Amino acid sequence: MVGLPFIGVIVAQVAFWILLALGTVNGSLTRVTAAIFVTLWFAGDLILPRIAWWTGAFFTPWVAILDIALVFVVNNGDVKLR
Repeated sequence: MVGLPFIGVIVAQVAFWILLALGTVNGSLTRVTAAIFVTLWFAGDLILPRIAWWTGAFFTPWVAILDIALVFVVNNGDVKLR
């Protein structure tokens, strides 16, 4: 049975890769910026679980923070609510 934390992990991961692709396609992310975001994603995936046994759970919030930054970068800092 799939729980809510697992769904949150999936949503964060899918949002990250979709935002990265959209930003690269529409030109708001350069290749260097996209590479920096992917490097930060890999760094969180590789480093966070190795700090201590309990820090592996921080990878999903790390991806969520990267998602928030990507939303601001892709939308040029202007998030319209309407």
